[in-house]
Order: sequence, then C-alpha cells, then structure tokens
Amino acid sequence: IFEVKATAGDTHLGGEDFDNRMVDYFIQEFKKKFKKDLRSNQRALRRLRTACERAKRTLSSSAQAHIEIDSLFEGVDFNSTLTRARFEDLNMDYFRKCMEPVEKVLRDSKLSKSQVHEVVLVGGSTRIPKVQSMLMD
Repeated sequence: IFEVKATAGDTHLGGEDFDNRMVDYFIQEFKKKFKKDLRSNQRALRRLRTACERAKRTLSSSAQAHIEIDSLFEGVDFNSTLTRARFEDLNMDYFRKCMEPVEKVLRDSKLSKSQVHEVVLVGGSTRIPKVQSMLMD
C-alpha cells in the first residue's frame, strides 16, 4: 500500500521539447556544413524530427546516436553523431526544469529527501539517464 503525500508536474515540458532542441542543433550543423538553411522545407524538417526522436531514444541506452538521412535537403545527404554528453549540455535547462516539480512535492509534503522511499515518474522522458541521475541526487 502506498500513501501519496503530494503530486506535481509540468504539462508544458516533455519529450517534444528535447526533440525541438535536437532539431535546432542539427539545423545549425547542416547550415554550417552545407551553407543551406533547411527550415523552409517542411518535409526535410519532418524527416529530421523523426531522426531526432529516434536518436533521443537511442541516447537513453547508448553513449552516442548516429543520424543518417539520405537526400535531406536539395539532394544533400546528412550524417551526424550526437553524444549523450552533448545532448545533456543542449538540454540542461530542461533537466533543471524537470526537477522543479520534485522540489515542489518535497515542499508540499513537508518531507525531506531521506523520508521519500518511492518516486513515480510519468512520461517517456523519464527514461533519459540525466533525469534519473538528477533525481537520485
């Protein structure tokens, strides 16, 4: 039997935010490498977003993820690698924001960290190792 002492969350923060950050990162990389801005091409953006979603999931279990998209924009093939460390750097503000509901729950429940035995996390982004490690701290 569990006794729920408090609940909290941020409905405006989720996996899509991490995806968007990765998409922006790779758009800039593509622009640097090829001097082309693919923001104007919705199909290229969709394909890049799909690759970023897949890479994000890969980074939950691997130290790096490779993105490879044939003919992404104007016939240009795009290949790149993102390390978990770089992913974490890109999203550190979001990771910190993920901890705000945890801090709120501790305040609302009037419990110290040592008094908490279980934390229930909801959503796919809870599988991100950085979220888990920050929660453990």
